[in-house]
Amino acid sequence: MEATARLRFVRESSRKVRIVANMIRGKHIDEAMSMLKFQPRKAARLIRKLLVSAIANAANNDKADVEQLYVKRIVVDEGPTLKRWMPRAMGRATRLNKRTSHITVTVAEAE
Repeated sequence: MEATARLRFVRESSRKVRIVANMIRGKHIDEAMSMLKFQPRKAARLIRKLLVSAIANAANNDKADVEQLYVKRIVVDEGPTLKRWMPRAMGRATRLNKRTSHITVTVAEAE
C-alpha cells in the first residue's frame, strides 16, 4: 500500500528543498514530522504540509494504518525557471533566475 501527494511549482530552489527532503527520507512519519516542525527553513514548512496530505490520502483512500506509515520516497524535481531582469549600471541589465520545484512524497506501510 502506497499513497502519494504532489506539490508543483513551488517558488523555492530545488537545491534548497532537497536539503530538507534528504533529512526525512526513509523515516517513520512521527519522526519526520517532528524533524520538520523544528527545522527553520521554508522548505520544511512546505514538505510538512505535503506529508500531512500524503498521510490523509493513505488513511482515506487506501484505509491504511497511520501508525505504520513511513516516508518511502521523496523526490524533488526542478520546475520551470522564471526569468526576470534587474537594472544595472550604465543602462545594462542582469538576468535573475527565479527557480521553482516539484515535490513528490510517497508514504507506505511498514511490513
